[in-house]
Order: sequence, then C-alpha cells, then structure tokens
Amino acid sequence: MVQPVTYLKETASQTAGPYVHIGLAPGAAGFDIYERELGWDIAGPNAAGERIRVIGRVIDGMGAPVKDVLLEAWQANAAGIYAHPEHPGEVEEGFRGWGRIITDFETGEWTFETVKPGAVASGGKVNAPHINLWLVARGINIGLNTRMYFSDEAEANAADPVLSGIEWENRRATLIAQRDQTADGAVYRFDIRLQGDGETVFFDI
Repeated sequence: MVQPVTYLKETASQTAGPYVHIGLAPGAAGFDIYERELGWDIAGPNAAGERIRVIGRVIDGMGAPVKDVLLEAWQANAAGIYAHPEHPGEVEEGFRGWGRIITDFETGEWTFETVKPGAVASGGKVNAPHINLWLVARGINIGLNTRMYFSDEAEANAADPVLSGIEWENRRATLIAQRDQTADGAVYRFDIRLQGDGETVFFDI
C-alpha cells in the first residue's frame, strides 16, 4: 500500500530582537549573568602580529545608525591560520580568532581590538587578509554575512578570489576598511550599510 505524501509546513520566522544583544552579550548590556562572556577576546595576549583596532557603524537605508546590532567576527591569525581542531598547535596559545561585539546604545558605533590577520590559503587559492563578520539586529530576519578587507593590502586584494568575483569596483569598495594611523596604533574604519547608496556586499553562505 502506498503511503500518502505528507508535506510539512514551513516554520514561521520572526526578527531578532529587540533584546538579542542582551541574550548573546549580556555583560556588554550591563547584566552580570555569565562568569565568562563568550568570545570577547579575539586574539589573546600571545598572538603575534600587528595589533589593530576596528571601528564602525551599521547604517540603515535612511542613513541612520542602527543601535542594537550584534556582530560576530572571526579571523585567522597573522600567519593566516584559523583556530580550528584541524590545525592543532598552529595558532598561539589563547588565540580564539572569534569575538562577539555589540554596538554602543547611544552612538551606534561598535569596536574591537585584535591582530591584523594574514593571507589565508584555501582550495588552492590565496585569500587576502580579511575578517569575516556576521550581524543580526531588530528587523533582520536572517543574519547577514560579509567580509572586511584592508585598504593597505591593495596587491593582495586585487588577487583575492572573492573580491575579484564582484563585478563592479564600487561594490568591491564596500568591503574595504580604511586605515588610519593614530598615536595609539592602527585603526581601521568599516561602516556597514544595510540598504541604499553604497550598500555593503553580503554573502549567501
């Protein structure tokens, strides 16, 4: 006897928030819940390479900063190696290569400190130094994935398989963080635009 086919209905979705930042990064929101926050220390004290600070804002289609965003960042170390079970002992002790950041509730600006990653070999190709970013906020149904490259890595950026796969130069430019050398060290500015002119390139991964 042939059994009738049963079609399951799609699970309803809803936006993240408005309190996603409290649930995922309560310490930054002023709630002393966890003994140890997840992922705040991206590089650790023993990581080799240039120490940098990354700052930016997430900007909506009207040009206003979004002030309740949570971002996750993950990266390779200065040698281009990710902290992963497939690479035991190949990264510095304490190097996580992953962090969780939330925006300032007043200004909408986010910031984190790390080391500048190296170029990453993958699938027979070399990816320019970059930091992967995933963000979620109120009004966003599905988390958005993007990459942040470095303005002072022009040669590596030109050869990067992901960047070179983006046809329009002005679209590629939305993935380049601008470097500023300050008295406290190198700072990279990377604003993420959700919609409108200069919309950041997001990846379906």
